[in-house]
Amino acid sequence: MKKLVRPAGLVMVLLSLGAVLMVCSLGNSRAFDGQKGRPEPEDVYPLPAVIDDTFQVEVLVNGHRVPEYAARGRRYIEAFEGAEYEVRIHNPLSVRVAVALSVDGLNTIDARHTSAWDAHKWVIEPYGTIEIGGWQMSSSRARRFYFTTERDSYAARLGQAQNLGLISAVFFRERGPIVVTPVTPGPPRPRSEDSDRVRVPESGSRGEPSPPKESNQSAPTSRGATSYPPPDDESAATGIGRSVRNDVQWIKMDLDSRPVSEVTIRYEYRAGLVKLGIIPREYPRPNVIDRRERARGFEPNYCPEPK
Repeated sequence: MKKLVRPAGLVMVLLSLGAVLMVCSLGNSRAFDGQKGRPEPEDVYPLPAVIDDTFQVEVLVNGHRVPEYAARGRRYIEAFEGAEYEVRIHNPLSVRVAVALSVDGLNTIDARHTSAWDAHKWVIEPYGTIEIGGWQMSSSRARRFYFTTERDSYAARLGQAQNLGLISAVFFRERGPIVVTPVTPGPPRPRSEDSDRVRVPESGSRGEPSPPKESNQSAPTSRGATSYPPPDDESAATGIGRSVRNDVQWIKMDLDSRPVSEVTIRYEYRAGLVKLGIIPREYPRPNVIDRRERARGFEPNYCPEPK
């Protein structure tokens, strides 16, 4: 049995959808604790282990999807400084999945840096969609994601600034099939705090860590001796913003240890995307290019005297 967490922060955004899913015996999204070996970077632009476009991971700003650019086998988006954002994740399968979601190398549930298999995870119901909009600070509270500089990022504050500018989601499929019992919808039930809570897995039989406590703890220091440039004020990273209500519950799930998909999104400010060659450089004087395009090799008559 694996340990899963169901986010309460999602209740604010997906309350109506969550209620429908519960009536249909499909449930809301939850969080899970998984495990997957972390590969060492072998080159400047390592490719994802698995690329599967059927699992959708999108970044939303003001409710709108941020356009993506494909390059180097990766997906890039433009970060907008100071803007809050959410990560929308869709499960295309007919079974529940658990997704390990990290931002800047930190698990969005407990801010730890582990393998995907060892990480606490969000649970998504069959064909379900969830939106994660912040760092889970307790069983009932999260703090919003927002684009900021590396120096101001949450990861830098925790001393874990070696994986900035990356959003990663690794999906694990539940082993056993889910039996869906048809339910005749009855009259609306009065809302209660417990009915809006997201389920989170309890401790399993493999020695998984217990659910995170009310306060976040920084991840352990890196094993390697690799040195990284210090955080700067020009590159994009994710900060820890305002506090919002986000209830979660822990649940048990038995997951397949092999991930079914992995999606990574790199984000940079526009200047960074230009330097990487992801988007073209803007020329301040386009009329110069136009003039050069209309140039001719010969003119009639002799050479004129210079003035």
